Amino acid sequence: MAILWLLMALLVLGLVLLPVLRRGRGGIQRVPAGHPDAADPAAYGFLREEELDVRLPGPDQDLLQTLEVVQRTQDYRAAAQLLAGTEAEGELRWQRVQAFAGAAALELRQRPGGVHETPGGQWLRVWRAEKPKDAGGAAVHAEFLVQQAWRTATPGTDEFRIIMEEARKTCAEAALLAPGDPVPYVIELSVARGLSYPHAEFEQLWGKILDRAPYHMGAHLAALHYWCEKWHGSREQAYSFAQSAAARAPEGSLLAALPLFAVFEHLPEVNLVASFYQSEVVAKAIHGALHAVHSADPDDPTLPHVRHLLVFFLVRAERWAEAMDQLIHVDGHVGALPWTLSEDPAAAFALHRALAVAGYESNGGSPAGLPG
Repeated sequence: MAILWLLMALLVLGLVLLPVLRRGRGGIQRVPAGHPDAADPAAYGFLREEELDVRLPGPDQDLLQTLEVVQRTQDYRAAAQLLAGTEAEGELRWQRVQAFAGAAALELRQRPGGVHETPGGQWLRVWRAEKPKDAGGAAVHAEFLVQQAWRTATPGTDEFRIIMEEARKTCAEAALLAPGDPVPYVIELSVARGLSYPHAEFEQLWGKILDRAPYHMGAHLAALHYWCEKWHGSREQAYSFAQSAAARAPEGSLLAALPLFAVFEHLPEVNLVASFYQSEVVAKAIHGALHAVHSADPDDPTLPHVRHLLVFFLVRAERWAEAMDQLIHVDGHVGALPWTLSEDPAAAFALHRALAVAGYESNGGSPAGLPG
């Protein structure tokens, strides 16, 4: 039990620092010397912290191989080909658009360019210049602008608004190039949040998404942010939106997990009371998310997003065995909420994983007790 109490103390420290950590996002970094580990991760088949991939929530080998080719050659054509072969209405296209845009933004941040240096992400600029009618390129460019606005400018400033207005224009271009594709409208949901669309205008945008992909999980997550009290709604509106989506979701849809995301978006900055995570509201949201996970298609690309958030809540609710069950499915990739809100997503994930292992073992669990 001593190691469990030590790790709980460290988690408290992490919670105190959470408002600061939420402001940044980081890459893969090594564990600092002396960082706690509840057990050897290898004993459970877990990767060590320095091996965790922060780029994606779960595996997408085709995407990773394409990204490697694009970044090595600075040739956009592999990315264009992959997106052209990705179903427009599905979740995977949206995630791949985000990944390509994020890669270009990261390259630009690492190599902003200068008199004698070509700026990073040049392949995206070439893509747009050579293939202005390519719907995939337009969507990636729109998402790139959105990410640039949130990462490099302050909401409410002229700089932020200028970038977001350009993103809005590019979303419209992408939508014209692919009328049935919901992705340009999903991207615009973030623009709507940043530019403070009135509720009526937001509802018009939301209607266009529902016409094309009524059960799109990524779109619902983006819309949920708009309805949160820290943006343009309230706790009640966000909960109502999430619960309505969950109620109308067909069997097998991960929308049943949306109330858990609504709870997460309205957590207090610091909460050290374990009973909060065992309360009726949280327990009901966890139950809905677990049901969604168990009934979902194992290949659903949004499934890892739900599993990662479940790890966060199950650990804090001290439901150790259930947390371990989720960990064995997602370990290896940590590019999802809540870890991406930390400056070091791998460390944030590893700490919760260590707590889960410690709690599981303190209650008699062992690697042999986990499903293979």
